[in-house]
Amino acid sequence: MEKSSAIINSFVDRVRRFASVHELFVYGGKYIVALSGGADSVSLLFVLKHLEHELGIDVEAAHCNFHLRGAESVRDEVFCKQLCERLSVPLHLIHFDTQAYADLHRVSIEMSARDLRYGYFENLRRDIEAQDICVAHHRDDSVETVLLNLVRGTGLRGLRGIQPRNGNIIRPLLSLSREDIVQYLDALGESYVTDSTNLHNDVKRNKIRLDVMPLLRELNPSVSQSIFESSLRVGEALKVFDEAMKQSIADVTTPPRGCTCPKCTLQANHPLTISIDRLKQQPSPEYTLHEILSPRGFTSAQIEQIYGSLDTCSAGKIIASDSHELAFDRGSLLVQPRTNVADAARSMRIPETGTYVFSDSLKIKVAAEDCGDDYVPSRAADCVCLDASDIKFPLTLRHIEQGDRFVPFGMNGMKLVSDYLTDRKKTVFEKRAQLVVTDAQQRIVWLVGERTDNRFRITPHTQQALRLTITVAR
Repeated sequence: MEKSSAIINSFVDRVRRFASVHELFVYGGKYIVALSGGADSVSLLFVLKHLEHELGIDVEAAHCNFHLRGAESVRDEVFCKQLCERLSVPLHLIHFDTQAYADLHRVSIEMSARDLRYGYFENLRRDIEAQDICVAHHRDDSVETVLLNLVRGTGLRGLRGIQPRNGNIIRPLLSLSREDIVQYLDALGESYVTDSTNLHNDVKRNKIRLDVMPLLRELNPSVSQSIFESSLRVGEALKVFDEAMKQSIADVTTPPRGCTCPKCTLQANHPLTISIDRLKQQPSPEYTLHEILSPRGFTSAQIEQIYGSLDTCSAGKIIASDSHELAFDRGSLLVQPRTNVADAARSMRIPETGTYVFSDSLKIKVAAEDCGDDYVPSRAADCVCLDASDIKFPLTLRHIEQGDRFVPFGMNGMKLVSDYLTDRKKTVFEKRAQLVVTDAQQRIVWLVGERTDNRFRITPHTQQALRLTITVAR
């Protein structure tokens, strides 16, 4: 009896101290315990119920039935209902067709269950005005996470393991081991259910738990505590590192401009610009580049390739991740979200005067107007006036194509559009986004936002003009 009391008191005290150090609870707050029925979540419910009065909190529970394990799923639900009824803890219960969700979203069962679970918890938290959601991750979970991240080739942040708080998710048991949890429940004389899927080593985390950790314990019986303490030190060091890296990133990047004027918008969505010269001056240029590009989907191998090509890669080369693309430009790296292939190939036929919608953000208006002696053509970037006498419908609004030529306003000879844009120091992204208006004879009448074709300029002899106006949604 004395031994059991000592185990219980030690467990409660460690949770109390950990919660205090990391400021997990607010006096008077309501907290939801994610209750699966397993040992971890059951111990969490008991210890928070024990501390409920001392901490000045209200505890409720939530259980998700994912309908993945047949009779086991029913057993777990019944267990949670009976436990909460015995402890006088309000229980919130939800059922999910997890397989249907996985099929619909084309993700794994594990990812589906995670998405459904945390989505429900957050909605419930808001509905009942709870402070936070308590989950039962413990020290061994954090150690497994560190090892998994190490195997995957993570950066420093992955070596922190699981954090005590992530938004509205808190983890009061994080300083305790699985063994501590089982001993606590045994001392209480409380039972729990076991998820049979956790006993199979066909999942990476289970391979770490069942195969790798026993081998590491042969080398160091205290390996779990050692790795956990190291992860905490990494977490503290990262606070300093993050501040230094934030400054380093600010030193080398120019964020996308927020200008929405037609000229800027028409050229391209302004990308993030990384100065190669300033990047090289950083204490750790490659890691600075990693911190910029990794959140944008670039792999470690791609980042290494980019860094190794800073001095040799020709301007215009593009490297793409799943979500972004990076272009080498004169002394800079340009990064922006990937463009939709269909958007890049879009063109629109304009059979007559009127207003036409090219995309969600862009419209073009074509109007005919008489030219008197006092006629003043537009000089705005988003609006041009052309001599209508030699322009044949239908017009076409499209992106530039290889070999496009025009006669820039004020000049007499033909010029490749690509050469003109190069002379204007346009980036590869700006060139790709450039629009033109052509007539029925495929002659470019307007390099949109840039320059009209001199062949269609307004002259003293012009009797009728075509006014082309581009409107960009703000």
